[in-house]
This record gives sequence, structure tokens and C-alpha cells, in this order.
Amino acid sequence: MIRLENLTKKFGDFVAVDNLTLEIKSGEFFGFLGPNGAGKTTTIKMIAGLIRPTSGRIFICGIDALEEPEKAKSLLAYVPDQPFIYDKLTGREFLFFIGGLFKMEKGKIREKVNLLVEHFELGRWIDRRIEEYSQGMKQRVIIASALLHDPKVIVIDEPMVGLDPRSARIVKETLKQKTKEGVSIFMSTHSLEVAEELCDTIGIIKEGKLIAKFDSSEIENFRKRKDGSFEELFIELTK
Repeated sequence: MIRLENLTKKFGDFVAVDNLTLEIKSGEFFGFLGPNGAGKTTTIKMIAGLIRPTSGRIFICGIDALEEPEKAKSLLAYVPDQPFIYDKLTGREFLFFIGGLFKMEKGKIREKVNLLVEHFELGRWIDRRIEEYSQGMKQRVIIASALLHDPKVIVIDEPMVGLDPRSARIVKETLKQKTKEGVSIFMSTHSLEVAEELCDTIGIIKEGKLIAKFDSSEIENFRKRKDGSFEELFIELTK
């Protein structure tokens, strides 16, 4: 699970995230929406441990991520919107490299890599250098690498970038299955359709503040109203 308590991040006088308090339970799929510059990516980077908050606390599965960052990160997977990946490695070499970072045994890495290569349909490409991959192929490899160490929490920014419809379906089904296994997912996206399809709960951030939070039943009830759509609600709240 993820718990954020009064999380704030300032860059000089600019407040990027303002006193954010949230809890994402085990097995919950949380969608984080907001206009450009609202504070989504800053929040994600704080959860992932890439930047330190100005104030507030972050807990990953009950572990204080600011006091015990390595322990917290061992339970977490982070997929950025523009994944960094070593182009001169093959996909398989990259996955083994990531497994090594998490101190997995080589036999376990090999077993998990084989399963993930098959699951994400990477077989034709896995032993080619990543510099030959399309954006969608890179995205599939980076998501596979995030699942390698069986994280309890997945933090993911725009997961469908560059994916063709079949690959997008594989990723969606994989993420939903992970929540059924008790994994907490914190997903930032600009796609309202993806958020509506996947998420149990949706939060909307504007100018660094959480301005609304809806569960799936509330979203569905709004959509059933005459001429209602979540897009209209989002635009009204963020204008």
C-alpha cells in the first residue's frame, strides 16, 4: 500500500505539490489525473524516491520511504513516461541487469525473464540490441523489468505511450491481474478512457492540490446521467 501524509514539494517559491494526503490500499488501482503542470509527475517522483519532498511523509507497505529508502524501493516498481533504458544492451541483458540490482538469484532471474518474455511477446526481439526497438517495444521491456522482482507497489506514468492495441491490451490485463494479487498501483495518465477502464479510484490534482476523488461507482453513476461523461466532469473541475 501507499500512504502520503501532507506531502509538499516546493521549487523556490513555486509550490508544485501542496499538502497532499492520500492512501492507496493493497490491491487498489488508483488513477491520478490532472492538467499539464498540476503536480502529477512531481508526486510520482517523490513516491519513487527520485526527489525528496520539502515536507510530509511517504509510506510504502508501512515503511517510511524517507527514513528507509532502500527498503521501501525494494518493494516498489517505477515506470516513467519516458523510460531510461540502455540502448547498447539486448532486452535480455537489460532484464538480467535489473534483476541484479534487486539482488535476485541468477536462476530466479532466468526463470522470471523467460516468463515475462513470453507474456509480453518479446521473443523475436529479446536478444537484439535495444537501439533497434520501437518506442512500444521499449515500453514493453521496461514494464517487464518493473515486474521482475514481484513488487508490492507499482508506480507508473503514462503506461500506454507508444503501445499498439494488442500490446496495450496485454499491459492493461497484466496490471489488472496484479491488483487481484494484492499489488497497489498508482498510475498517472492523461487518458480519461484508460483511467475509467482500469481504475478503482480516481483522484484529480490541480495546481498541486487534490481537488476531487471518486470511486468507480461514483464515476459510473455520473456517466449514466443524461449527457454525462467523465470528460465533462474533468474539464469542469480543472478549468
